Amino acid sequence: MIRSLLISATLAATLAVATPALAANRLIVPNVSVAVAKSAMMVTADREWNKLGARPGPLAESWTLDGDVLNRLSFYGGLINGATLFREVDRKNRPLPKVRADMLPTDIPALFEQSYRIAENSGLFSVDSIEPASIGGASGVRFTYSFSKQGEDVARKGEAVAAMVGGKLWLISFEAPTLHYFDAGITSARAIMASVRLPAK
Repeated sequence: MIRSLLISATLAATLAVATPALAANRLIVPNVSVAVAKSAMMVTADREWNKLGARPGPLAESWTLDGDVLNRLSFYGGLINGATLFREVDRKNRPLPKVRADMLPTDIPALFEQSYRIAENSGLFSVDSIEPASIGGASGVRFTYSFSKQGEDVARKGEAVAAMVGGKLWLISFEAPTLHYFDAGITSARAIMASVRLPAK
C-alpha cells in the first residue's frame, strides 16, 4: 500500500512538472447542470472539476481533477458529417478520420482509435471492450481502451460513451494513468456520463 502511494506521488510529481496550470482554467461546481463543448449537451458534475482552457477540438472541451496529464474527461458535442474529433495536426500527410452522418455506434470506437493514433502520435493504442450503452437516452456504445503516449513510459486506460443522434456524434471519454489515477476518477466520470442530457433530434 505504502509502495503504491509512493509510486503514485512520484508519478504525479514527474508528470505535473511538465504541464503548468493554464490561467484560463475554470472551476466546475458540483450539482449544477452546465452546457459543454460549445453545444447543447448538458451534464452535471458530482464533485468539483477544473475545466481546461485548451480545447482538443472546436466542439470539444476537457475537465480534470488533478491535472491534464493525470486525468482528463473530454466532451465532444454534436460533431457533424465531415468533422474531426481533434484539430488537424498534419492535414496533408496524416489527415484525421472524419465523422460520417450514417455511422453506426459500432463505428465510433474505430474512429476514436484512428484519431488518437494520429493526434496523440500513439502507436500503442487498443480498444479493449465494446458494449451497447445509453447516453442521454439515446442508444449508443460504451468502450474501454488503453494506450501510451509517444515518448512516455506511462500505461494509461480510458472509458468512453458515445451515440449518433440526428446524424451528429456525441461522445464523452475519461482517461488516466493505470496506476491509481484511473480508479480514483472513474466513479465520478461515470456519474457525469450518466447525467448527460442531449437535445432532441
